[in-house]
Amino acid sequence: DSRVFQTVDKLGRVLNCAAADITSGRYRISLYRFLAETVPVIGACVSTWARLSAAPGKFTIQDSSSKSEEDRAMGILSQLTERFYHSAPGNPASLVTFLTNVFTGLYRDGVIGGFLAVKKDGSGVDRFLPVDSSTLTVNRESDTLRLEMELEKGVLPLDRADFYYVPMHSDMSRPLGRSILQTIPFVTYIEQQLVDDMRRSSHNSGFHRLHVKVSPPERISGESDEAYIERINSYFDSTVSMIKSCQVDENPVTWDNVSIECIGPDNVRTVTNSWFVNHRAMIEEICAGTNLAPFLLGYSYGATTTWSAFKFDLVMRQVRSVQAQVAVMLEWIGNIELALAGSNLQCRFEFDNSF
Repeated sequence: DSRVFQTVDKLGRVLNCAAADITSGRYRISLYRFLAETVPVIGACVSTWARLSAAPGKFTIQDSSSKSEEDRAMGILSQLTERFYHSAPGNPASLVTFLTNVFTGLYRDGVIGGFLAVKKDGSGVDRFLPVDSSTLTVNRESDTLRLEMELEKGVLPLDRADFYYVPMHSDMSRPLGRSILQTIPFVTYIEQQLVDDMRRSSHNSGFHRLHVKVSPPERISGESDEAYIERINSYFDSTVSMIKSCQVDENPVTWDNVSIECIGPDNVRTVTNSWFVNHRAMIEEICAGTNLAPFLLGYSYGATTTWSAFKFDLVMRQVRSVQAQVAVMLEWIGNIELALAGSNLQCRFEFDNSF
């Protein structure tokens, strides 16, 4: 029934939301977004999963008995992919952009959702309007769990036909899904503290420098004090100028009264290796928390072709499981578009994970 759907104008007035209050665990999503935007390794993990999942894809028609009807349906779906998603400024965006944003939000926040708006004449889908995941809550006061959206004007029930949401790893305790960043905030704090300690320790101990020692030449017999001081100062200045002007591939040449030493903190290599090992352990913990186990990142030594193929297959199995959830949402959108266009055919969305 197309009457359950609304236009963009009506939905826009309803979705005037502002997530000002931190309620119902909303702070978690804010924390996950902060970590993904400020900690490089976490941003890289989220981006890696999102880019792997946002593979090219296409709609296909199921059980069509007429070639002409199938061609018409494919034309309708092709036009749908060019208009159903708009960027934040309101410009039409491609399906690849939509998928990248969907998977980024899904991995980072643990859930994505949105409303499907129809054209004013009801002839088809206008666009998909994503909502801020931090405004989604679950009402546990009733006998059954009820999904709601917190707005400035109150609470909007989401048990409606024009809303669709995709949770990641949801269960009875977390119906809104689980972010892949759920297990890493504490480890991330330790890692960032370690980096700050490394910075402060290096600043305190300093770095190695060259110490040039110039012994004054012997005094010539009968040389006055003024002439001797002028001569040794001139020799000192010329030696300093020569050292400063030496290029990387040049060597200083002096008399044997000039010595060059290296001064700085002792056991710097041992200290550096210790910092590196400790920091690497924290990085591995963070990556493992985002389902990128350390052995998947090349930290397994002596990897063979069979071992590499196993790691790739393991990653792609996780990607396909998440893609299946998003594919169902795209099929929901595509089937509504076909129904509004007067077609009885059903569609499927398939990702192409070939390389």
